[in-house]
Amino acid sequence: MFGFIRKQFIDVIEWPNPGDDTLMWRFPAEDQEIQTGATLVVRESQQALFVDEGKTADLFGAGTHLLTTQTLPLLTNLKNWDKFFASPFKSDVYFFNLRQQLGRRWGTAQPVTVRDSEFGVVQLRAFGMYDYRISDPAKLFSEVTGVVAQYSREALDEPLRNVVMTRLASVFGSSGIAFLDMAANQVLLSQKMAELLAPDFARLGLTLERFSVESVTLPEAIQKALDERISMGVVGDLNRYTQYQAASAIPLAAQNEGGLAGIGAGVGVGAAIGQAMATNMNAAPAAAPQTTGNNDPQARLAQLKALLDQGLITAEDYEKAKAEVLKQLIG
Repeated sequence: MFGFIRKQFIDVIEWPNPGDDTLMWRFPAEDQEIQTGATLVVRESQQALFVDEGKTADLFGAGTHLLTTQTLPLLTNLKNWDKFFASPFKSDVYFFNLRQQLGRRWGTAQPVTVRDSEFGVVQLRAFGMYDYRISDPAKLFSEVTGVVAQYSREALDEPLRNVVMTRLASVFGSSGIAFLDMAANQVLLSQKMAELLAPDFARLGLTLERFSVESVTLPEAIQKALDERISMGVVGDLNRYTQYQAASAIPLAAQNEGGLAGIGAGVGVGAAIGQAMATNMNAAPAAAPQTTGNNDPQARLAQLKALLDQGLITAEDYEKAKAEVLKQLIG
């Protein structure tokens, strides 16, 4: 019988093994009562919230706390206790995980339709990551979690992604920034999104620690049409492109045993060919149209494509450089 009585009163309240994916956990009191003078243990990166019949009361940070009417002023007021109250009592205790939730991914499930200054009406997709932490447990409890046994970060992912998508559609639709500028300035776009999202996260009891846009893309059909338009521009200066590609191949062939020497030319012949090609390149500007030059975007795109084909630059470098010069080509 004494064992049964002891089971009805709680002396220690703690969350000893919080999982990384659990944001909130309710202490399993069941039908037991909390002993006045019981010990509440709150570990680092935790906070404990007392809730009485769905109403938030006292909040405790990291440390060991003795539960009395002096340390539970809000709960004492809700229960109408006097300052000498010393009987066992019932209350729900919720623990919150305050660690940063890192690397949460977001992305457009459906393309966002916007009016682009370069291409007209287009549909854009975007992807990235964000980090956040719980900063106001009482607000998160009131606005999001409610009286459940536990709440995971996966359950919060969808509401947060919806908030992100709403803001992203607003930025795309009202910024007036062309797609090419967005693709080339993802850092600035990330900063703008972080500024707009911070108040939305705060209303849920969260702090947005970091937000990044990793890519902004066009639908496949539009991207294909854009690539074809770029290719047509390159064909317009085919002679210069061919000369540059041939000249770029010579040092690469010289590095390989099966290069110029491998086809029987030998070192001397290889040098002669290189000299001849250099002469042709020096003569090329005189025969080329006056509109081509170092600042010609079509020529720069041709050079970039040649470097990519030769394996001298990566696909990522090519895409970044292409975005910078593309606006000069498309008018």
